[in-house]
Amino acid sequence: MTDSWPEEDVAELPAPEAAQPVESETAMPPMDAPPLEVPEPLLRTPDEHAGGGLEVPDGFAVLEGTAEGARRGVAVVVSRFNGEIGTALLASALDELERAGVLREAITVVPVPGAFELPLAAMAFAKTRRYACVVALGCVIRGETPHFDLVAGEAASGLQLAALETGVPVAFGVLTTETVEQAQARTDKGAEAARCALEMADLFAQLRVAAAAT
Repeated sequence: MTDSWPEEDVAELPAPEAAQPVESETAMPPMDAPPLEVPEPLLRTPDEHAGGGLEVPDGFAVLEGTAEGARRGVAVVVSRFNGEIGTALLASALDELERAGVLREAITVVPVPGAFELPLAAMAFAKTRRYACVVALGCVIRGETPHFDLVAGEAASGLQLAALETGVPVAFGVLTTETVEQAQARTDKGAEAARCALEMADLFAQLRVAAAAT
């Protein structure tokens, strides 16, 4: 007995043909092709946002909240990780809440270890129904491992889940940046998150009043 087939039992297979190039309408242009000309209006820097305000056509009922905090309780959940940035975000948010008329005694600041713990704390405080809204603040800076993507993604989806499950507005004030310098330049996002939370809280209050009146 041998481990190979007799030569007469093995069919002689034809040699494979050389692969032929496939013509495609979506084929990449040759490397020496001139650069694609983009119309001037389409040229934008990566971090640019569309300017201008939202315009609603006439003739429609509009229900819109305002960032006013009188008689509203607010929980501010903030990550201790990257504490320098967290401190600046918190100061920005608290200043904005004060400008909006939220009383100091109506604000509860909740420090947690890191951004990963923000969703759990936000959901716990939202479930008490003692707060009209929750502001979540933190900073995740990209490193050399996939840790950034995991933490940033879970923080975002978890905070959204906290809002959806409780019906209490949870504002996303978590910075996700490449460098410390980028984070330092964006600490005013704390104020933006505070305004967003108050606006949504006011919108929901108006909605409850409108629903009760019908």
